[in-house]
Amino acid sequence: MKIATLTFNPIQENTYVLWDETREAAIVDAGNSNDRENATLDAFIEKHGLRPVLAINTHGHFDHTLGVRHLQQRYGIPFALSSKDRFLLENAQTSGSIFGVRVGEMPTIDIDLDETPEIRFGETTLRVIPTPGHTPGHVAFYEPQAGIVFTGDTLFRESIGRTDLPGGDYSWIMRSILDNLLPLGDQTRVHPGHGPETTIGHETLYNPFVVEVLNNEVNYR
Repeated sequence: MKIATLTFNPIQENTYVLWDETREAAIVDAGNSNDRENATLDAFIEKHGLRPVLAINTHGHFDHTLGVRHLQQRYGIPFALSSKDRFLLENAQTSGSIFGVRVGEMPTIDIDLDETPEIRFGETTLRVIPTPGHTPGHVAFYEPQAGIVFTGDTLFRESIGRTDLPGGDYSWIMRSILDNLLPLGDQTRVHPGHGPETTIGHETLYNPFVVEVLNNEVNYR
């Protein structure tokens, strides 16, 4: 599986284009927010001869969904998101205005990730791992053969996602990280929703939120 990272919108969100030798592609967390960014994404897809077949999202916050309608309209592809995050799509205009971002029409959910344990495109299979906490329906996408996980806004390099937004919960996010992400193994590469790539091993040693729980046996439950 090949991966390209494109950073879009004023929130500096990481949009990932995934593809394999079949040239079928999935776009993770399409955050492209205007005509220029749409053109950048389209040009990348065209340059590499890709055929988008899925738009998949770790969660429903507006900065991760701004570009999904463009993908649906241009490529006619379905959108996958947990139905637990549908309320975030419905309130995206209000949320965007708080951050000074104009939000257009939001997509509708075609594939409910609550009922979808795996995402498949080309010869690639991504395991859907529930990671609630940043939002109620947050998930991660894990490709075990390559040892890669897309964590959205659950786990960042030396940080974690916010839990003070609607639907957020600190105990949930820590449970998600310690029970569902750390067991993937130290060598697993982490591609987060914002900021640089990291590894599970690095976060076990240097992420202050994780270290506090592991070293001091903080009760995150």
